[in-house]
Order: sequence, then structure tokens, then C-alpha cells
Amino acid sequence: MLKLAILPGDGIGVEVTKQALRVLEKVKEVYGVEYSCSEGLIGGKAIDETGSPFPQQTKDLVKQCDAVLLGAVGGPKWEKAGSVRPEKGLLEIRKYLQLYANLRPIKCWKYLIDQSPFKNEKVEGVDLLIVRELTGGAYFGSRGTEIKDNIERAFDTIEYNEKEIRRLVKIAFDLAGQRRKKITSVDKANVLDTSRLWRKIVEEEATGYSEISLNHMYVDNCAMQICSNPAQFDVIVTENMFGDILSDQASVLGASLGMLPSASIGEGPALYEPAHGSAPDIAGQDKANPLATILSVAMMLRISFKLFDAAKAIEKAVDIVLKRGLRTADIWLPRDTCVGTCAMGDAVLREIV
Repeated sequence: MLKLAILPGDGIGVEVTKQALRVLEKVKEVYGVEYSCSEGLIGGKAIDETGSPFPQQTKDLVKQCDAVLLGAVGGPKWEKAGSVRPEKGLLEIRKYLQLYANLRPIKCWKYLIDQSPFKNEKVEGVDLLIVRELTGGAYFGSRGTEIKDNIERAFDTIEYNEKEIRRLVKIAFDLAGQRRKKITSVDKANVLDTSRLWRKIVEEEATGYSEISLNHMYVDNCAMQICSNPAQFDVIVTENMFGDILSDQASVLGASLGMLPSASIGEGPALYEPAHGSAPDIAGQDKANPLATILSVAMMLRISFKLFDAAKAIEKAVDIVLKRGLRTADIWLPRDTCVGTCAMGDAVLREIV
């Protein structure tokens, strides 16, 4: 039996996770998937109840499971200067489970092409995967603040070693081999020593993948190319901060963050979560788009459990629902039917066969 840790988190995380679990229950009925769920705390709610964004009880829970489904964390309630922030829980769980690779597929769904701010011909056929390093770089390097000569100073250090780069690049090349066999490595090697090491390791690993086309791109140029010619990309591999920024930028191609799932993989149980945040302004109002979380469940079934038919069934159901014109507010146009979080979950459930 598969053991799942469910961490709904804050804001709309609770609502979208609920719908994703309903879909998973339907998959259990149709495909005979046996699993058990245990719920834990993370983020702001964990701070309120335990004082920590990633408490020991949650650590114990996720270590004993096969995969983790997370909703979202954060909100203005916990943004007071100097206080512990909910987002620290995300960094901690990634490090605790040694999740060093984030996979974020960016797809322009056929029936949402008009919702993208880009011209149709720019986004038609876009289907790319960003592979982002998760446990190194500026987010985990030496950091601090100090006052010297009455001047306040802050620093965040970008640090990478060969092992951290190589293990991520191997994953990216393997994934490219399962797709269109094109990989773009993104760095800033004209300025940064870490990027020069990054490029060196990528070149070394490429020798073992002769069937895959490799090109290098500076991060600023990549940001421009994502806007001007996004269909050129298949797999993009890059370091932590660059990947954070580029994946959020690329999310616009797919009409809404509410459509984007993600997976974080590494040494321990994999973590699956939507790309969006906790959206506290609409929390509890039945307005959130649950499709990113539902699609994250599909990624979980495919990657962690190798249940390919069940994963395809969920993705096909989402496609059918979009074809029928059902939309939550974030992807709605006047010609469509606007529905709430629960109604969207109901619609997906009806199409899983």
C-alpha cells in the first residue's frame, strides 16, 4: 500500500488539496490504487500551532511516507519583520528530504491558448520542462547582515560544488532523452565562477548523451527567448535562483499558475505541489483553481508510483473539462462557464474512467 503525507498548508492550499484527494480517491476506485494518507502541518499554520514552519512531527511523518502532496504556504499574517516565515518550511523540507531537483512542466493547453497574454502563434505547441536545482546556490549559501563603519550590509552567497551540479544535470539529460532530445543549459558564465563550473560539468555530462542536442544560454537571454520564441525549448536545466525566476516567468505561457504542477525529487520521498502560492485574498471563497494540484497528483502517480495509465486518465480528464469550457476565475473568458473550486473538482471526477 502506498503511504502519502498530505500537507495542505495555508490559504487556498487546504481547498485545492481537498479536490486533489477526491480525484485520487476516484483513481483508487477505477484503477485499484491502494494508498493511505496521513496529514501534517507546514508553513504558517504550523507556526501558529507549534512555533516552527516545519515541526518535528511533520519531519517524522514525511520520512515514513512514499510521497508528499503539499498545498501552499504563506500569507500576510506571517510577514512581520523579524518573524519566522512560512516559506522557511519549504526550504527545510527540501533539504530534509534531500530533494535537489525541481521539475516544472510548462504546457500551453490547447483550449486555454486565448488566455495567454502572448499571441497564439507564439504559444501554440509550447511544451517545455524546467529542471531547477533546489538545495544549493544563493538560497542555501552563506548569508547574513552586519553593520560596519555605520553602514548596514547584507550578503547572500552563491555556492555550488561539482556533485550538486552533476547529479541534477544527469536527471535533466535523462528526461530530455524521454522527450524531444533537446536540452538548454542556462547560466551566467560570462560573469559568475559558479556558472563557469556549471557549464564545465554540463559539457562533461553531455559526452554520455550523444543523441541529445545541447546548447548553452545566458539567463538574461533565456528570459527574453521565453517571451519571443518559447516553442524552441524542450528541457531547460539551471541553478536554483535562475530556475525560480525563469519558471515563474514561463508560467505565463500556460495562462495561469493555477494550471502548473510541479515535482521535487532527490534522495528521499518526492514532493508534489502546485506552482502557485497560498492566495490568501481568495482563500475560503471557493474561487481557487485546483487543476495544478490535481495535475501534481498525476505527476506523483507517474514519477513515484509508475502508474502511467492512472496519470494519463487524470490529464485526459482535465483536457476534456477545459474543452467543455469550464473555467475557474483565473482562466475565465466571457465565452466560458465560470465555476468554483468544488465544481471544477466535480467536473474532473466525472471524466476519470
